[in-house]
Amino acid sequence: MSATTQAPDERLLRPSLLRRLLGRPELGSVVGAIAVFVFFSIVADSFLRPSSLSTVLYAASTIGIMAVPVALLMIGGEFDLSAGVLVTSSALISSMFSFQMTANVWVGVLVSLLVTLAFGAFNGFMLTRTKLPSFIITLGTFLMLTGLNLGFTKLISGTVSTKSIGDMEGFTSAKKVFASQLTIGDVNLKVTLLWWAALIAAATWVLLRTRAGNWIFAVGGNDDAARAVGVPVVKTRIGLYMGVAFAAWVSGQHLLFSYDVVQSGEGVGNELTYIIAAVIGGCLITGGYGSAIGSAVGALIFGMTSKGIVYAEWNPDWFKFFLGAMLLLAALLNAWVRKRAEASR
Repeated sequence: MSATTQAPDERLLRPSLLRRLLGRPELGSVVGAIAVFVFFSIVADSFLRPSSLSTVLYAASTIGIMAVPVALLMIGGEFDLSAGVLVTSSALISSMFSFQMTANVWVGVLVSLLVTLAFGAFNGFMLTRTKLPSFIITLGTFLMLTGLNLGFTKLISGTVSTKSIGDMEGFTSAKKVFASQLTIGDVNLKVTLLWWAALIAAATWVLLRTRAGNWIFAVGGNDDAARAVGVPVVKTRIGLYMGVAFAAWVSGQHLLFSYDVVQSGEGVGNELTYIIAAVIGGCLITGGYGSAIGSAVGALIFGMTSKGIVYAEWNPDWFKFFLGAMLLLAALLNAWVRKRAEASR
């Protein structure tokens, strides 16, 4: 009597390395980043210099700090078109409060944190209460903040820029936290790299190791189904918008303490850059898919491209063309990778 052979349960099988790689949302962006790095290494002689690479990393970090929470928000199925001007609002609040109240600069920094988080909570609250698309809600916030930035700055300062606070108490210590740099040989590494790395680590831990991460994916995939199984959809969405606001506060303080004064019209258009970095990094417009690491790679691609064109001595007018082409290619590659991953399950 021959023994029957029973097929192993596929749920107990360990997936192959290739299958696991195909299932990673940042796979396409990593391939793209390698291609961009090799390309500019060939066409730009100065691209591989340590000083040039530090400039690339700095450019990537200033985008990446915002791209990380924006990616989490997109995984949750929402957008924030006010993220760019919120960075400027954060810097303006710190500067004008400190100057007008003649207070320690750190008082203005903390007030800015509270107000900026309040704006993020407002976006999340309005979204959940009105049921309007996040595009409409945050577009309204974008327009309001743009007007407030300009109106309050001209009302208080009399010009479109803030007054200098470089000689105020606490400025030096705040500059060390938000805008310092470490010099190693001929290379200057900005503190924004540490902020960026910390946000990537925290966001990755939240997404992969906590219940909140499961909630984010669930809300982005299908909020009705998520609500049915007990996911706190409202709190999750408000928390995601407050995460974007926190990163905007960090970026705003860096802007302020790097240049001492802030122009009230800055930040307009940057929100699209953050979204582009997240999409290039593997996030889907429809939500429920993406990673924090992917957004970091997307920001790195952005930094390499923006600075690589300069080092190659090309006309910078071509930058938008390359950025648009990368966005389309990344979207197509991400869709292909996801289909391959789903087919291999």
